[in-house]
Amino acid sequence: MIDHCPAASGLYVGSPSLALLADGAYVASHDLFGPRSNENVRATTRVFRSADKGKTWARIAEIQGQFWSSLFVHNGALYVLGTWSQYGHVVVRRSTDGGKTWTEPKDAGSGLILADGRYHCAPVPVVVHNGRLWRGMEDAFGPGGWGKHFRAFMMSAPADADLLKAESWTCSNRIARDPKWLGGKFGGWLEGNAVVTRDGRLVDILRVESPLDDEKAAIVEISPDGKAATFDPQRGFVSFPGGAKKFTIRFDAPSGLYWSLANHVPPKHRRGRPNQTRNTLALISSPDLKAWTVRSILIEHPDPVKHGFQYLDWQFEGDDIVAVSRTAYHDGLGGAHNHHDANFMTFHRIANFRTLKGGAE
Repeated sequence: MIDHCPAASGLYVGSPSLALLADGAYVASHDLFGPRSNENVRATTRVFRSADKGKTWARIAEIQGQFWSSLFVHNGALYVLGTWSQYGHVVVRRSTDGGKTWTEPKDAGSGLILADGRYHCAPVPVVVHNGRLWRGMEDAFGPGGWGKHFRAFMMSAPADADLLKAESWTCSNRIARDPKWLGGKFGGWLEGNAVVTRDGRLVDILRVESPLDDEKAAIVEISPDGKAATFDPQRGFVSFPGGAKKFTIRFDAPSGLYWSLANHVPPKHRRGRPNQTRNTLALISSPDLKAWTVRSILIEHPDPVKHGFQYLDWQFEGDDIVAVSRTAYHDGLGGAHNHHDANFMTFHRIANFRTLKGGAE
């Protein structure tokens, strides 16, 4: 366990993220949401450090004005990139002391990247490719409520640029939902991953909101300069176990495969609400981002209502995967409010992940 917020506190654990530092330390973060949080005004993100490979953790910082954020290491510094609040401005901060202190995004020269509000994201990968940093993002300027209003786009910046300057960043065009996609079963897309394909293209792979048991992800093509995003609904949707929930995709050179930790729903847990069924955590892989295989069921709880292992952010470390989870679990205090309103951030090590086998049931 990294952190615990009892349900009675009115504070819930969101947006876990994980970075591995050059000195061997791990840094993890999560934000706070819920009725007693300040998520809608100036959200809070807590930062933790482990010097013993995840066995013990200490809180080292609390950032005001950071939400839905990714930790990443670049050019020797630690960054956190997300929004200021729920549907707030896009902000980035830098730390040069391993996460203890952070810059403040006061203006376009110090980390305030997009200041017109209504942005959305999650702790998804920040990828370096062809001399640029890439990070998936959405806005909420579209019509309709949750899901429907998300428009997908990609942010990028030169790898040698000052990431705290708004002028360093390029945004693609924004693609809105078409309700006719997936035979009228497409509710929206969100929480996109910047991923480099086997042939060197940069794509945005998004979670898909849909009631289909055959869960989907959507692959949006991004131009090499980061300015153009395009989507072909005939080819862009792929079957993805757990695709109705947030996932992180990373490429592993030793195996030649793409990997993810996802909330696959085995048939025995299907209840017509795949986006709300998060009580099973699976290790999945793909050779091409299109055909995905459930390699192993890692964690499972029989109750999908008040238990969840979700929003995992993770990194490769040798033969292992190390991960942080937004976890809803019993705690002797009545447990989590529900599967979504998590009461823990937990740390997990998946040892020798390339050898695991287990199947989908």
